[in-house]
Amino acid sequence: MLTPRQNLMETIKGGNPDRFVNQYEYLDIIMEASIMIGDMPMFPGNMGKDAWGVTWNWPEGQLGGFPMHDDEHKVLKDITEWKKYLKKPIIPTADEVWAPAIAHAKAVDRNEKFVTTFFAPGLFEMMHHLMGMEDALMNFYEEPEAMHELIDYIVDYELEFAKIVIDKIHPDALFHHDDWGSQISTFLAPKMFEEFFLPGYKKLYGFYKANGVELIVHHSDSFAATLVPYMIEMDMDIWQGVMNTNNIPELIAEYGGKISFMGGLHSGEIDFPEWTPEICAEYVEKACKTNGKKYYIPCLTSGLPMSSFPGVYEEVTRQIDKMSKELF
Repeated sequence: MLTPRQNLMETIKGGNPDRFVNQYEYLDIIMEASIMIGDMPMFPGNMGKDAWGVTWNWPEGQLGGFPMHDDEHKVLKDITEWKKYLKKPIIPTADEVWAPAIAHAKAVDRNEKFVTTFFAPGLFEMMHHLMGMEDALMNFYEEPEAMHELIDYIVDYELEFAKIVIDKIHPDALFHHDDWGSQISTFLAPKMFEEFFLPGYKKLYGFYKANGVELIVHHSDSFAATLVPYMIEMDMDIWQGVMNTNNIPELIAEYGGKISFMGGLHSGEIDFPEWTPEICAEYVEKACKTNGKKYYIPCLTSGLPMSSFPGVYEEVTRQIDKMSKELF
């Protein structure tokens, strides 16, 4: 029997996997190395600021928090003055701060799993976190020079983190978040995405690959089929979060061997208060039989190995194992 790491490589290389890759089983994410520093709300009913000064609010009854963009809380009210108001957070380097992450990484059997560093939010999300979605989208048109400058600034910050985390834990994989679309469309036209974000991601992912990181997994739980050629150009290995609003079999047929697709189990259809094992079984069977055994990883579209409602992630895992026994 192949290890989770070996089975993943067989799957994304078009080889001979002996079962479906089951969600996140091949990644051991070193969350202790996460840059999610600052007083971000981690449970409902809380507010707090992250390291960039963005104020987050997580209302009761909601599945997660989101930045506040009223006049009182918006970090960047004028993109042309971003240098005046924005300063990169300091990334700690002290041994005692990194000790838990280093210990976790050392405990991982790298023959079994990839030691994985996590980074969020990504370049596009940082734009609308700092100024709001409406201002961000307008500024791509009205103030492109300032937006390019700000994106370069964020890229430099990510590279600073990359250098430190590579030195500290020597990761095998990167799991990077940046949502690029809604369920039905990308937020930016492909050519605009190419202009503003492709260069930065090529620089970032190229740096990781040049420094021993074998696997780039990028989360965007959205429609992004029109961006797949750019994903390949930026050296992404796996698009995690691919929704069924993308034609996954068509994407596999066209791009399999250049990139793999992880998702196909829309969390909104499965992970909700009235979920049942039967619902999980139905969607898992359809996804596994429709999308096939190569270049595809069945997974909830959510961006970490978890579910919003207790038991859903574990039940989906059981159903994927069941399909492996049936189809392999």
